[in-house]
Amino acid sequence: MHPTTRRGMLAAAGALAAGTLAAVTLLRKPPAPEIATPIATGENVRLQAISALVPTDPPRPPADAEFTDAGGAAHRLADFAGKGLVVNLWATWCAPCVAEMPALQELARKITAQGILVLPLSSDRGGAKVVQQFYDAHGIDALPIWLDPKGEAARAWGARGLPTTLIIDRQGREVGRLEGAVDWAAEATVAELPRLVG
Repeated sequence: MHPTTRRGMLAAAGALAAGTLAAVTLLRKPPAPEIATPIATGENVRLQAISALVPTDPPRPPADAEFTDAGGAAHRLADFAGKGLVVNLWATWCAPCVAEMPALQELARKITAQGILVLPLSSDRGGAKVVQQFYDAHGIDALPIWLDPKGEAARAWGARGLPTTLIIDRQGREVGRLEGAVDWAAEATVAELPRLVG
């Protein structure tokens, strides 16, 4: 049996203090960046600028995924070859999605003549009827109905929450994406999109 020495007690105390400091440091670790997930409809939502876009480096084609039009016909991004695309993954029950929808409509009106299309893919399980009711209630008349009701396209493209928007260039490559609600009608956004899609 070894007698307890002062040096041994100090070493044990030092080890205990170091362990406590390490545990406190881990507890104070900054939280992971918040992503846009569906929240209650009445909540205030701040629209972010196009500068929040995360470039896809290098640009690459998104995974092949199927989505449907309002009539249920299947489509893929390849069906829009030669067009620039703003592919917005959204749902009627997602407050950030609802908040950005009027600006997304305004964007569509401003850029369609430049060969850039807005494809709002709804993940609502109620299908075209639910989306049409939402459009009617919110005065959305310049956006088509596109559906991803099982979220297959969203999963294939690695969306972490709603809304998520992919910017696809005229060569069919994803050049960037945004997570969260965006001020699509802002002059800077309207000016930047033609440059992004080429």
